Amino acid sequence: MKQRVPMERFFFFSVFLLLPPLFFIINITFAFPLSTDSRWIVDDGNKGRRVKLTCVNWPSHLETAVAEGLSKQPLNSIGAKIVSMGFNCVRLTWPLYLATDESFSGIMTVRQSLRKLGLLEALSGFQANNPYILDLPLIKAFQEVVSSLGKHRLLVILDNHISQPGWCCNDNDGNGFFGDKHLNPQLWIRGLKKMATMFANVSNVVGMSLRNELRGPKQNIKDWYKYIREGAEAVHSVNPNILVIVSGLNYETDLSFLRDKPFEVSFKRKLVFEIHWYGFWSSWEGDNLNKICGRETENIMKMSGFLLEKGFPLFVSEFGIDQRGNSENDNRFLSCFMALAADLDLDWALWTLAGSYYVREKTIGYDETYGVLDWSWSSIRNSTILQMLSAIQSPFRGPGLMETHPKKIIFHPSTGLCIVRKSLFQLKLGSCNRSESFRLSSQRVLSLAEEKILCLKAYEEGESVKLRLYFSESYCSKWKVLSESKMQLSSITKSRESVCLDVDSDSNNIVTKSCKCLEGDASCDPKSQWFKVVTSTRSRFSAKPFFQAPLSVL
Repeated sequence: MKQRVPMERFFFFSVFLLLPPLFFIINITFAFPLSTDSRWIVDDGNKGRRVKLTCVNWPSHLETAVAEGLSKQPLNSIGAKIVSMGFNCVRLTWPLYLATDESFSGIMTVRQSLRKLGLLEALSGFQANNPYILDLPLIKAFQEVVSSLGKHRLLVILDNHISQPGWCCNDNDGNGFFGDKHLNPQLWIRGLKKMATMFANVSNVVGMSLRNELRGPKQNIKDWYKYIREGAEAVHSVNPNILVIVSGLNYETDLSFLRDKPFEVSFKRKLVFEIHWYGFWSSWEGDNLNKICGRETENIMKMSGFLLEKGFPLFVSEFGIDQRGNSENDNRFLSCFMALAADLDLDWALWTLAGSYYVREKTIGYDETYGVLDWSWSSIRNSTILQMLSAIQSPFRGPGLMETHPKKIIFHPSTGLCIVRKSLFQLKLGSCNRSESFRLSSQRVLSLAEEKILCLKAYEEGESVKLRLYFSESYCSKWKVLSESKMQLSSITKSRESVCLDVDSDSNNIVTKSCKCLEGDASCDPKSQWFKVVTSTRSRFSAKPFFQAPLSVL
């Protein structure tokens, strides 16, 4: 008989879903510690239910070695805002010297760190918003942030982002790989063990990223296996409950070497791999967008995505875009990212929470345009992007989520919406929590999974796609995937014209239009015709919570 789980191991989390004109609260409870079950991260409850990490990065590794934003807003308010945006965890960065240099972390206070850097305006902001933190040693201030996040029921991933406090990264900054000026392997392992020990009994600290963005001329596979294994074993030896999160080479883009030689450690069910993916690392313009998205997706699968098939969780611990919304390169990237993140149901962490920095690369009060919050940390910088991301904040499938039989939902990545019912026979885009369930027959007919008498029918170009009675397959349209992005769903009309699913920009109704951007023409934008057929076992949203348990005392 399974032992009763002590109440202090439960973690209760509320997700605020912004679904105009209503908003709902879903209450979710995790039982600690977290572990892995094949490619999924799961809790310690009776059934090992999936816990999907949907995090935001909170930088605490720059020159001050203090969590950013505390001069702008009270710590408690920042935690509440993270929860209100639907995130369930924070990837909290830290510099190695915070744990290994006593003269720096154990003696220097927040006030002294700010004064040393001449950040008098930030010091004044601390005095107004978080005066009780000002005279704490830097390491104690870091602990205070973790504690506050726990009070807001937020999971925490501790990320060793860099050694010497400062902005990250470039190939020759001395922080890139083992043997560099600021990355002594033994000092790094000592720092990992200190942090793992420090937070061993802090239940909301559920994972440790061993090192951010290994890079530079010294990087090599032999030393990666040697030192990453030593670091992983060191963390597990002092904190066996925590997830050990491992990055690869070339700025966390390359884990391909694990195809030929597995990463072996002495412990089980605690190993997670992580990658980063940014649009600015490659050009999303200058070529056909279907071709670019197909190529970039294929590269992700080749470099790291194969690990899912090998039974390991893959955590996209950094991705992000310019939140001002005016970067065409980033906007194109985001739609492609959303499609893959939904299709694979990935765990992820958005870069970044920070709307501004105390100082970054010698600029005081640096405005972070990738920040989900604005410069003052008081408002959301771009609510449209946040609304898109809300579609992938809840899990589509995984252990303990068999609420319905596996079904297909049709996801529209450039809006973060799904195909829903507008009326008995009409369809439109709407919240994925109300998505219609489809099944695809061997004859490529899309019919409703729950109402099998209705199938998807394309009429003529420019007309609405409708559901019609499914007397036989001859009454229904047959659908196939076109383009290198594998996201344009095409059918043939009665007049023998090839059309693709599209969205009417005025009504959000699902229509068919001539298939566009299938090849050539770099200026052509196919995103309105991008639809991803995603497997889900999640039931349609109801206002009742689907997770509930008593609140623990953290």
